[in-house]
Amino acid sequence: RHAAMKSKEILAGLEITQGEHMNRKQKGFSLIELLIVVAIILIIAAIAIPNLLRSKMAANEASAVGSLRTILTANVTFNSTYGVGFAKDLVTLGGPAGPTATCGNSMLIDPVLSAAVTAGTAKSGYFFTYTGGTAFTGTLPAGCAAGWQTFDVGAQPAVPGTTGQRTFCIDQTGVIMDDPSGTIKAAGGVSCSTDGYPNSL
Repeated sequence: RHAAMKSKEILAGLEITQGEHMNRKQKGFSLIELLIVVAIILIIAAIAIPNLLRSKMAANEASAVGSLRTILTANVTFNSTYGVGFAKDLVTLGGPAGPTATCGNSMLIDPVLSAAVTAGTAKSGYFFTYTGGTAFTGTLPAGCAAGWQTFDVGAQPAVPGTTGQRTFCIDQTGVIMDDPSGTIKAAGGVSCSTDGYPNSL
């Protein structure tokens, strides 16, 4: 009988120990622990998000410079191919894909770039303003409109400070210029330096 009572006491002690263990498991994290975790996440986000935004802006700016070079190359090709001066606008350099390239639809740049003329149709966060200066005065092939003797193209961010900060410009000389402040957005059709862009890349 004594042994039986001792066994009951041991079992009772085990039940108490197991109960305490279950209570501890069910207790979970304290409020302070959760607040610490949230604070750490917020600190990491505060560090990472601005860096991510800067990286995205830098990538968009690099893409804009690449697009300006593409436009220049296409325009030089257009001029030598059709003999009507530089293209009258970006649409003429691009246009929808068709069976044959023409002086009005040369398909020298992709349709996304040729349509990126407003903030709403921006390519990689930038849109482009194409302007011609002096009109071409030579003999025009049949079905072709006169282009330009000079041109420049300005690139500006669709959302300044978010998709990019700097503005860029290229003209018939092939020199890309930029404005780090992003305030100069003109494309007057003569040259980027005339528009006021301060730096050459």
